[in-house]
Amino acid sequence: MRTILGVGGRAAAVGWVDPAPSEKDLHVPLFSRSDASKQPQPGTEVRRTPKQSEQVARNRRPLVPEDRKEARRQVQEKMRSEREKARRGFESGDEKYLPARDKGPVRRYVRDWVDARLSIGTAAMPMMIVVLVMTFVNDPQWRLIANLVLWGFVAVVVLDSVVMAWQLRRALRAKFGEKDAKGHGWYATMRAVQLPFMRMPKPKTKLFQQPE
Repeated sequence: MRTILGVGGRAAAVGWVDPAPSEKDLHVPLFSRSDASKQPQPGTEVRRTPKQSEQVARNRRPLVPEDRKEARRQVQEKMRSEREKARRGFESGDEKYLPARDKGPVRRYVRDWVDARLSIGTAAMPMMIVVLVMTFVNDPQWRLIANLVLWGFVAVVVLDSVVMAWQLRRALRAKFGEKDAKGHGWYATMRAVQLPFMRMPKPKTKLFQQPE
């Protein structure tokens, strides 16, 4: 629609009809170029989507292997590996592998404190071996001396253990408070009477070294 000036200066609207569409405009492609690229090319293999039953059958595994001997060997190997891992963890003092009586920061401090102290009870086992050898001597005097030495050594160990328990309680009270300072004397004594290389978990502090 357009406007032109008519007779007398009046505006008149004149309209026109759009030309008929050409044959090129009427041609609309049924597939776009992107759709055509998705069509399978000649000579290519079309993969079929597997059914759900086929996928389930493919992923299915027997609960018990057919070779029972091999399965038993694998189970034993796994158990052996787990035991070795637990043993190493216990020796190193890993909390995950420690029994209940050895767990916790207080018990760890007790072990370090005992390992750093020179205790008379550490010589208990060598002394007992010496006394045992002396008892095989036919001389009664040697046997009497061996018994006196043994009981005298036991008395000294008991006295040293009492002193150690008192000193340990003071150290625990200063570090952890009064609540955690009690109930560790026997635990410390049992560790003190063992030789250092026989203690479990293994010592982490050297002799006369201040525990953390």
